[in-house]
Amino acid sequence: MTSTNFARTERAALADLLADLGPDQPTLCAGWQTDDLAAHLVVRDRRPDAAAGAIIKALDAHADRVRDKAKTRSWETLLEQVRRPPRLSLAGIGPLDRMTNTSEFFVHHEDARRAQPDWSPRPLDPGLATVLAGQIKFTAKFALRRFPARITIDMPGYADPLHVGAGGAAVTITGDPGEMTLFLMGRQSHARVDLTGPDPVVARLTAAHLGV
Repeated sequence: MTSTNFARTERAALADLLADLGPDQPTLCAGWQTDDLAAHLVVRDRRPDAAAGAIIKALDAHADRVRDKAKTRSWETLLEQVRRPPRLSLAGIGPLDRMTNTSEFFVHHEDARRAQPDWSPRPLDPGLATVLAGQIKFTAKFALRRFPARITIDMPGYADPLHVGAGGAAVTITGDPGEMTLFLMGRQSHARVDLTGPDPVVARLTAAHLGV
């Protein structure tokens, strides 16, 4: 098992990228610019009451208000807070940081990268790919638990094929762990994966609202 905490390396890389891009650039998160993304990450680290809005829909409005307030801070302050989370947070505890933040910061790093006109896939550290592959089982089962198909998740060289979905037509998604993570976290149009199966089901899957 790798000793590198890739949640921290992806956090640092994202903070560097945001500093280069500035606060007003697009991201793959619908309606969000880079300052919205930075504010989201700051709130996630520091305000669990508002961060829960990502899962509990009744807290959406509260989460939006807290994020909007965070955006009133200077861009430099937001970036510093993205880069250095509080010690008394999930990010301050190594095992919990790895578990809760690796996929989160990988995906948001790509949200900022792939929204730019000149983006191209980056080669992933093999250790990061392995960690992401290990987290796919939970992500896939949650994201696709109700999708009406028998879906096979295939990441050759990283894990045995995983079977998820609610049953029906057979669909296979093939890709490396990074691209598979992006697909399952709702970035289907920017994920470099191969899909095989009945065309109507594949089209529905690529347009579905996925994510955890």
